[in-house]
Amino acid sequence: MLHIGLGYLGAGWGAGVIMLGAAAGIARLSAAALEGTARQPEAAANLRTSMLIPAALIEGLDFSRWSSAC
Repeated sequence: MLHIGLGYLGAGWGAGVIMLGAAAGIARLSAAALEGTARQPEAAANLRTSMLIPAALIEGLDFSRWSSAC
């Protein structure tokens, strides 16, 4: 029974690491878009759109990996 509990513990840790990695990726993406907006305010709408699409893809990949880890 101990090995089953350790498997669940490992899956929980793995899911947490996956979430932290996705959060770090989205944070870097948002920081780059914000920096680009600060440099060229007239391109804010284009940068926002080009930021949201990859962020949604990262989030979707994150949830699919999270569901397979648990």
